[in-house]
Amino acid sequence: MQRSRVRRVGALVLGLSLVAAACGDDDDDGGGASDTTAAPGTTGAPGTTAAPGTTAAPGTTAAPGTTGTPGTTGAPGTTGAAGGAGELAGLKGTTPLVELSSDFTDRLLEVDPDLGTTFNYAAETYDAVVIIALAAAEAGDDGIAYAEHINGITRGGEKCDSFESCLAIIDAGGDPDYDGVSGPIEFSGNGEPTEASYGLLTFGDNNRIDNAITEFIPATAPAEADVDETPVEGNRQGDGTLTIGSILPQTGSLAFLGPPEFAGMALACQEINAAGGVLGQDVTCIEGDSGDATTDTANQTVDRLLSQNVDAIVGAASSGVSLTVIDKITGAGVVQFSPANTSKELSNYPDKGLYFRTAPSDILQGAVLGEVIAGDGMTAVGIIARNDSYGVGLRDDLTAALEEAGVEVVETQTYDEGAQTFDAEVQALAAASPDAIVVIAFDEASRIVTTMIENGVGPADLQVYGVDGFIGDTFAENFEAGE
Repeated sequence: MQRSRVRRVGALVLGLSLVAAACGDDDDDGGGASDTTAAPGTTGAPGTTAAPGTTAAPGTTAAPGTTGTPGTTGAPGTTGAAGGAGELAGLKGTTPLVELSSDFTDRLLEVDPDLGTTFNYAAETYDAVVIIALAAAEAGDDGIAYAEHINGITRGGEKCDSFESCLAIIDAGGDPDYDGVSGPIEFSGNGEPTEASYGLLTFGDNNRIDNAITEFIPATAPAEADVDETPVEGNRQGDGTLTIGSILPQTGSLAFLGPPEFAGMALACQEINAAGGVLGQDVTCIEGDSGDATTDTANQTVDRLLSQNVDAIVGAASSGVSLTVIDKITGAGVVQFSPANTSKELSNYPDKGLYFRTAPSDILQGAVLGEVIAGDGMTAVGIIARNDSYGVGLRDDLTAALEEAGVEVVETQTYDEGAQTFDAEVQALAAASPDAIVVIAFDEASRIVTTMIENGVGPADLQVYGVDGFIGDTFAENFEAGE
């Protein structure tokens, strides 16, 4: 079995945003084992190990026993781009990621066989639904009162790693501490993880992620980031049936994240109901599209879900989309729980104690990526980023991390999310003569990198880094298709 590499780094100190939050007081984005702390190289569900021949990609696990070139998605033994290295070879990037167990990915594939090897944020979505269900079970209520139990479900009690085992602890009068398939979770009082694991993914000669060299990097927030509990505001009553809706991307710039997220939600709902449901009733789960921040799809979906008396809404994947609907959701006394939001703007948002996320803040990703870049020996870096809360926030956190490490940021460029061409931005980066460029983007990254190659600053010319908004094989497929 090919062992995944581990890059060991020290505990990461978060930026002033979380420090300020501890003192009392973006637009979009875009991934454990019991008694573990998401240490690199964990394999997901406790007591399990990946089947021989499997390797992890961003939120993915290869089919057991495959023998093809690492990172390929086609027939075993394919070698990717003809004539040697592909144009993306060497491009690397970070994404929230633990090494998923083959047991979990096999269960996802039973829900949606078309997932292939793409499981981005499926684990985070699954865990979000399980946590909601356990909190309602512990509260004995599907109304707003269960929100007060969500953070506690993730920490401080008796360890458990499934809905069924945690429910048994609740039924016995105990206090469960759920460690999920996405890691130990360990929520702070503002409803976001204080521990995380990132995957450092690298494209091979075949223009696909080379799973054999994926590295896992642990990240832990400092003590001051573990803020006090945010009080829950509101008095919405339940009706005895836990109903969970979703605003996840079936369309829009993050649509590639939709299938694994929907599968994660569906799997959690199936397994919760197979274990007896919540409050003596099956959990009702309703799918809904979020679109992206250029559309009003999420608002329309939220209106529909609220009319159906949902008790929680899972999503959005995009931080920018979440920021357009969070007031409507929390104002209705309904929990919003995102599996993929990473913008730091949401850490201190006035959410009435009703917003939660299983994805870590980009303050952590900025620190992790900055440490990777500095460790690679880069000295002069250019950054191109989306002009939204996700892109600008991650750019700023990365810049701070690079400067702290003694790496100069020689040029930064931003672009509007509707941009179709990137010549001016890329030419400005090239003129600054960096030895590395960081691309902070969504699906438009394929066009940005194409423009970089045309201007002599692509992956074959200098080191290129990416982030969770696009890093993965879907990006490569879009690049090869000229999209």
